[in-house]
Amino acid sequence: MEVVATGLPDILIMKPHVIADDRGFFIETFHQQRFNQAAGGDVRFVQDNHSRSAANVLRGLHYQLPPHAQGKLVRVTRGSVFDVAVDIRRSSATFGQWIGTELSEHNAHQLWIPAGFAHGFLVLSESADLLYKTTAHWAGTSERAIRWNDADLGIRWPLDGLPILSQRDGNAPPFAGADLFD
Repeated sequence: MEVVATGLPDILIMKPHVIADDRGFFIETFHQQRFNQAAGGDVRFVQDNHSRSAANVLRGLHYQLPPHAQGKLVRVTRGSVFDVAVDIRRSSATFGQWIGTELSEHNAHQLWIPAGFAHGFLVLSESADLLYKTTAHWAGTSERAIRWNDADLGIRWPLDGLPILSQRDGNAPPFAGADLFD
């Protein structure tokens, strides 16, 4: 697996080795020891999630606060998305900065988003299936969101028009008014 650093410390793009021929392919999508070495710590996942979304659906920017803060290892098994992570740690030198990358069934890339970052994605294909491992269980009382198009963040979503949003995401607070990490 090739590990690529991004413009935000702790956010990593993982590029698994794909063995492909005319029969199909094989990908080792997760290896605990190699992942921990790349992430620089002892990361333990406790929950796997699978979501399917239609074209132009935008989900996010989501996160959970302590004591249920979640790290996520995200990958796309069908379709393509523009995946975003935003640093929401007030004490960080990169507070309020974001990175975006394409995750697709074709590139097989994965994005490691540790706790302290908000996460969102925009579906670029007809539909997309995302699988993600989390380091904490879902806890509704800790769940938060930030407005996807917040001017202070300035995320450059590859949109032509408005995305399809849930009511919750459409009504999410701005970055300046959100509950964030210290």
